[in-house]
Amino acid sequence: MTDATPTPATEAGATPDAPDYDAMTHDIADVPAVEVITTVAVHLLSAAAVNLGLDKPDSEHKDLDEARKLITALAGLVTASATEISSFHAAPLRDGLKSLQLAFREASIVPDEPGQGPGEKFTGPVFG
Repeated sequence: MTDATPTPATEAGATPDAPDYDAMTHDIADVPAVEVITTVAVHLLSAAAVNLGLDKPDSEHKDLDEARKLITALAGLVTASATEISSFHAAPLRDGLKSLQLAFREASIVPDEPGQGPGEKFTGPVFG
């Protein structure tokens, strides 16, 4: 015989096979915005680095088109959120972004004109 006493998860409508969305919503609400923003930025930064082939020499993951998209998204996020997350958090993200932009220029067979590289519409021209 099974115990029919409802648990907090089943009271909220979750079943053993389905996630408890109410609990997950509550958990994400407890995460500070600066933490969410920086986590997303680090994921974009890491994915762009891999697509630039910076993870290892002769990387089979090198894809400059994908890297361009990721760097542009990172530039938009960092630029838009810089005043909200303080320079303590924004400065290292800006440094990482600039490094990616310079690595992209170096990896390109035909480098973009200054101001036309990935994310430069948000950051302005990047020079090394």
